[in-house]
Amino acid sequence: MSDWAHNIIDWLNGTPLRILIILITAILTQSFGSRAIHRAMNRLATADLIPGPRNIVSRQKERARTIGGVLAATLKSLVWLVATAMVLGEFGFNLGPLIASAGVLGVALGLGAQTLVRDILSGIFMLIEDQYGVGDSVDVLDIQGVVERVGLRVTTVRDKKGVLWYLRNGEILKVGNQSQSG
Repeated sequence: MSDWAHNIIDWLNGTPLRILIILITAILTQSFGSRAIHRAMNRLATADLIPGPRNIVSRQKERARTIGGVLAATLKSLVWLVATAMVLGEFGFNLGPLIASAGVLGVALGLGAQTLVRDILSGIFMLIEDQYGVGDSVDVLDIQGVVERVGLRVTTVRDKKGVLWYLRNGEILKVGNQSQSG
């Protein structure tokens, strides 16, 4: 075998093989992780967590689906961020300055995106505390209507005139829910 062919085989067994292994591992991790998250959320959606008459299965399913979507998206972002960094490392990029820049950028984004973070955190706590759900008749801010969609960042409420209101969860300080009794 010639030196040229031997060099090509050595090169293929080096960096390209390691990159392929990184990508396959990332795909498998994302696939199995997402499947595990969705299975756990399906179990949570069907579990009898609140025995008695207040057990509202549809609301529990909605909250589990929302939380599962957030967890799956977070897992996907983290897996591909790590895989990208590992692939860049295989190409010989010095990741130290990139990580330091990402830290500074993260602080800047964190300061600039405070309202976004507040909206998402409020949405998470709103779902956990079961303050309201899809189909509930609510009095929120100066709007009275029926909740059509509950998201982590925005809740949509349709008032009696048919107007659809988009309410940022971080701005909702108090809610009156006529649908919850007890």
